[in-house]
Amino acid sequence: MQLIRTEDAVGSVLCHDITQIIPGVVKDAVFRKGHVVTEEDVPVLLSVGKEHLYVWEKQEGMLHENDAAEVLRQVCQGEHMNASEAKEGKIELTAQCDGLLKINREKLNEVNALGQIVLASRHGNFPVKKGDKIVGMRVVPLVIEEEKMNHVKELCGGKSRFSQFFRSIR
Repeated sequence: MQLIRTEDAVGSVLCHDITQIIPGVVKDAVFRKGHVVTEEDVPVLLSVGKEHLYVWEKQEGMLHENDAAEVLRQVCQGEHMNASEAKEGKIELTAQCDGLLKINREKLNEVNALGQIVLASRHGNFPVKKGDKIVGMRVVPLVIEEEKMNHVKELCGGKSRFSQFFRSIR
């Protein structure tokens, strides 16, 4: 982490949530950990009293949680699956149509056993409906070793994804 002036934070990644408290009105995060600060964010941050921010100091060989979640999406998403946007290191896959979900539980367990990575899916060999959430993936820390994510790619071997979706034939 690095402490910098808010005015100098454009393009930086927040290391913590920024909460706004207006008694009797609101108490909520205006920005979440992992948010990339934009020019438009600076006046908002200053208005909630943040003259300095802790931001992620980019390091060689480390990936931001959203970039790592994108790696997980690449090894999880198969045909007939839609992906959500990466948010706080998390991506969800939903079914594009009715069908049958198949899960390679061995690969799923291998990836989860690495630590700092969570893949959660519906049980395999069960039918799902269009729009059902079928797989969620998350990287737990704000940053993770790029080497670990490369290992995930190796485990899941390109086209040999841990999940497959078979479209319903009617």
